[in-house]
Amino acid sequence: MSNLRTNYSARLAPLYQPLSEDQLRELHSASLEILERVGVRFYEEEAVQLMKQGGCTLGENGCIHIPAWRVEWALRCAPKRQVMCDRDGNRVLYLEGRNSYFGPGSDCLHILDHRTGKRRQAVLQDVIDGAIVCDALPNIDFVMSMFFPWDVEQRLANYRQMEAMLVHTRKPIVFVTETFEASVAAIEMGEAVAGGPEMLRTHPFIACYVNVTTPLRHNAEALKKLLFFCEKGLPFVYVPAVRRGITSPMTIAGSIALNNAGGLAGLVLSQLKREGTPFIYCAGGAVQIIDMRTMGSAYAAPDGRLYEGALPAYYGLPRWGLAGCSDSKTVDEQAAIEGALTLMVDVQNGCHLIHDLGYLEGGLSGSLELLAICDDTVGWIKRLLQALEITAETLALDLIAQIGPDGQYLDQEHTTRHVREDWASTLVDRRIWENWSASGESTMRQRANHKVSDILETHRVPELPKKTRERLAEIAEAGSG
Repeated sequence: MSNLRTNYSARLAPLYQPLSEDQLRELHSASLEILERVGVRFYEEEAVQLMKQGGCTLGENGCIHIPAWRVEWALRCAPKRQVMCDRDGNRVLYLEGRNSYFGPGSDCLHILDHRTGKRRQAVLQDVIDGAIVCDALPNIDFVMSMFFPWDVEQRLANYRQMEAMLVHTRKPIVFVTETFEASVAAIEMGEAVAGGPEMLRTHPFIACYVNVTTPLRHNAEALKKLLFFCEKGLPFVYVPAVRRGITSPMTIAGSIALNNAGGLAGLVLSQLKREGTPFIYCAGGAVQIIDMRTMGSAYAAPDGRLYEGALPAYYGLPRWGLAGCSDSKTVDEQAAIEGALTLMVDVQNGCHLIHDLGYLEGGLSGSLELLAICDDTVGWIKRLLQALEITAETLALDLIAQIGPDGQYLDQEHTTRHVREDWASTLVDRRIWENWSASGESTMRQRANHKVSDILETHRVPELPKKTRERLAEIAEAGSG
């Protein structure tokens, strides 16, 4: 029976595609109509001139009208595959195909402190602790600042966040800055760690998250960042901000079309500035909504979430996702449910970089405990979707014939070889009641709390060279000038 001809591995479960080809074309066509008919305002002169030189028209109301052919050109130019490295230059994130990677978000104003259980304003030490915990958690693939440090002078906050992340994690970093100057400083810090501009360009381990005012109003700070990153040849995420019913139509289809138009406008500009610029696409117009009953966030709502990655996947571009987050105010059943469900949807949608793990309160607060729970959830999802290996070894037909109907497999060498392949959680409790009760009857949150505390007590990130650390501090301090 060992001459089995079947020897292949099944691919992961196929991407969930909630929209037909006709629907995708219709949404794309609607975005093109918006760009041609309504146009986009660029509040930066270089951007305006580049668009005009690229065949776009400046209308009397100051809007740039972008022809469909220029959009199609930009979609052909933009890289469909991007690779990010870690701090040591190892290639670790392959933004292509079915690969999904996970990280926290940035700039939560508050932290749900795992030491006290109380919500408080975040400080710089929380940024450091977040970076260390992210560095240690096995299913967290990239790092964002997670918290905004209120104990640092505001104009220095972004500089200190970047310094803290570079020092306290080896993993790739996605950073956010309020000002263009802070973005320039962040790149200078990255170059200091990488060994120069060329090393950072060829081994990029940092990317910028660029917030845009609205899909049709691209603010000067965002445009300056875009143009600067194009010059540097470094990856960035371009995120037009929408709120359904406020800055976009209330309907999901209309919001997607408008948000996508804003993303396409940024894509065109990036390729006109530097053809082949690595552009990470965000089409988040479907889920960003204010609950009109409370005027609070509906961050983890299901409405439109299935369609988030549809157009970026249609274009074949590296894509940005949002999951592992909750509108709950604490680490409870709501937080666990919303975190898990949003993660599953974004993975099935094929998002490549999925951020905001550990977010509570619609992004106003962050929790290292929830981050640890989301890390465990990601491990479950990865195992669920793992490729099925079908070989003579895994089918074990000879062994089945040998054991027959009356035997058992517990003492077999084959069992010993494969027994550790199943998913093993560090947080899920599978003990019988008596053993669980005897050990203190811990809850999931308590176990996550212990895990975070243990990481902060024992995990050590390899130090950067002294001269590099001094250079980072020098650049951060210069931000006060």
